[in-house]
Amino acid sequence: MAISYLKRGKPTEERSQDDRKVRETVEAILADIESRGDAAVRALSEKFDRYSPPAFRLSPGEIEALMARVSARDMDDIRFAQAQVRRFAEAQRASMTDIEIETLPGVILGHRNIPVQSVGCYIPGGKFPMVASAHMSVLTASVAGVPRIAAATPPFRGEPNPAVIAAMHLGGAHEIYVLGGIQAIGAMALGTQTIAPVDMLVGPGNAFVAEAKRQLYGRVGIDLFAGPTETMVIADDTVDGELCATDLLGQAEHGYNSPAVLITNSRRLAESTQAEIDRLLAILPTTDTAARSWADYGEIIVCDTHDEMLQVANEIASEHVQVMTDRDDWYLANMNAYGALFLGPRTNVANGDKVIGTNHTLPTRRAGRYTGGLWVGKFLKTHSYQKIVSDEAATLVGEYGSRLCLLEGFVGHAEQCNVRVRRYGHKNVPYGEAAE
Repeated sequence: MAISYLKRGKPTEERSQDDRKVRETVEAILADIESRGDAAVRALSEKFDRYSPPAFRLSPGEIEALMARVSARDMDDIRFAQAQVRRFAEAQRASMTDIEIETLPGVILGHRNIPVQSVGCYIPGGKFPMVASAHMSVLTASVAGVPRIAAATPPFRGEPNPAVIAAMHLGGAHEIYVLGGIQAIGAMALGTQTIAPVDMLVGPGNAFVAEAKRQLYGRVGIDLFAGPTETMVIADDTVDGELCATDLLGQAEHGYNSPAVLITNSRRLAESTQAEIDRLLAILPTTDTAARSWADYGEIIVCDTHDEMLQVANEIASEHVQVMTDRDDWYLANMNAYGALFLGPRTNVANGDKVIGTNHTLPTRRAGRYTGGLWVGKFLKTHSYQKIVSDEAATLVGEYGSRLCLLEGFVGHAEQCNVRVRRYGHKNVPYGEAAE
């Protein structure tokens, strides 16, 4: 096996130090929000966003006025994107059916898919107004039937971003708050004097938002543990360096710590991609962000074979995986750890992020090994139920249950079974003895 690195990113030890600082900051801020509620939230908003309105929740009139500022073309584009997301989410929801079966005569088992009752959706927007994130979280929760959807987004240049607010409202948000970062996550999860707590938090965000969700998990549910956005390009000689470089930098511009990885079996493509990245970074308007991300977190890995490329890709388990090879469907069949796949040169991550219809809230930091991304099913809880409707079934199951309880030493458990056997099977089973 021959796997070599044409370029490597920042060492793991340095990345861990950064994580530690974020963890300590978030812990202190969440404790402050839990202690002081609205006062802490306002102080944090003033400190981090320089924003302190009379109320953080927008009124219907304020929402209407903000939406009126969105151009007709932009509103049409938002509606088009939401139609695609809704169509796919509705198909996913239709695939999740309630079931009820009779496993034995008189024994009925089933499950129901019940929506989470309240969800807090975070839509990033301090640096870039993430209009699409409203579709992915708010609209998907709405399709799932969540009865209370609270949504929060930070101010953009000192005021609510009209397009983001429009997307939140059209997506089905019941409450809209202009709040950013840890203060938004903490307020929705812990509750304050004016914001009722939610049962679940969803949505992407920066390292501080992700860490806040991690620390609050357990008190509330979350969609997934999300870190900075990641992208991977798996490519061979069927494509060129310009396409690969564009797809890598298109995600590296998200933040200063967004991993971007090229895996290829072509040294020629590896070198031409690096050259194209250098060229693009000289002209890209977001080069300050993208260049830093590429310098610290960019990698180019050269393998001998597609099997080696597949192995490395599954080990890294990147959030976005762009596959451009002579065997794209082979990767679809064999990839087992990733956030989402984008197959073929006509496909790209930006379309997936913004408009095509799949959800862009995806697992990062190798979480694709054990979870998928946000989808309508994340907002649904599958609850089982059981009922026994005949004396014969109560007796049969009770006899087995009694013996199995005593096998484990649970006498009280066994008696739950025995009393049914005595009552419905007309048998005399002394307390503490298994039904025969």
